[in-house]
Amino acid sequence: MLLSEVTTLRLGGPARSVVEATTEAELIDAVRAADEAAEPVLLVGGGSNLVISDEGFDGTVVLVRTRGIDVSADACSGAMVTVAAGEGWDDFVAYVVEHDWEGVEALSGIPGSVGATPIQNVGAYGQEVADTIVSVRTWDRHEKRVRTIMFTDLGFSYRHSRFKDEPDRFVVLTVAFQLRFAGRLSAPVRYAELARRLGVEVGERAPLEEVRRTVLELRRGKGMVLDAADHDTWSAGSFFTNPILTAEAAAALPAEAPRFEQADGTVKTSAAWLIDHAGFEKGHRRGAVGLSTKHVLALTNRGDGTATELLDLAREVRDEVERTFGVRLVNEPVIVGAAGL
Repeated sequence: MLLSEVTTLRLGGPARSVVEATTEAELIDAVRAADEAAEPVLLVGGGSNLVISDEGFDGTVVLVRTRGIDVSADACSGAMVTVAAGEGWDDFVAYVVEHDWEGVEALSGIPGSVGATPIQNVGAYGQEVADTIVSVRTWDRHEKRVRTIMFTDLGFSYRHSRFKDEPDRFVVLTVAFQLRFAGRLSAPVRYAELARRLGVEVGERAPLEEVRRTVLELRRGKGMVLDAADHDTWSAGSFFTNPILTAEAAAALPAEAPRFEQADGTVKTSAAWLIDHAGFEKGHRRGAVGLSTKHVLALTNRGDGTATELLDLAREVRDEVERTFGVRLVNEPVIVGAAGL
């Protein structure tokens, strides 16, 4: 099997072996068997945050295809919703909005599976999954047992979690979310661009369905909603995270560079702005890969690209931004195989 078949970038060479896990027991058994055989393991859900080398993966690829949504709800406290790792993220968001619960509506249109979201603390348009996750139930590969990790031990921060600190230890089985009932209204809108499109002030609420529809429109306009006919969506989403800088480093940026002060005294800036002002235009090409024609932050496969070409482009962008601004961009997708960044 070519791993290009299971990644949104449509890149990646062959896997030595593939196991499709449709139940929790199958998922645990597949990982445990590979571990006991000292076999490398690659877990693949939606494949939306992976760059897999052209050489592929010399080990066992486990396709996480588990399903199930369990709900405990009441009109006062909202809903505790426990979701299997293999459920599609956007399908889950649609389900939540249909039930008039708020808390993930601004995360509409993000590809991938539910189980992947706590790993990088997925976020967009002013929301993060850390806002609603209560706990994550896992298979602990070190202790060889099922463990539930509560929110306080998940180590969430910007695009980060405990799972990134211990990348080969935990297999996400289910994720539990606490969602609020808000009478068809969204959570307070925190993102200025979204608020403008909705015609509300930052901090105000809007109808849930309208927030979801507007977020999907914004994401489509940036090539961030999967469409097999649109090569701009043959990507891993935003390839670089927004840099978090010291106050001194942020002060060294040009005056017009975006700056968002954080509670701990650091300053977040925009990776897209840095890329754009380092001289890269939308649609910049390197062989059969290129920046999206809609958004410079997405690196895309134009149809017959290779992982090697994509990573060469990523280095070109990263190195030029560092030369221009003294800021080193960090990739968001996980890079698998011989072709590192």
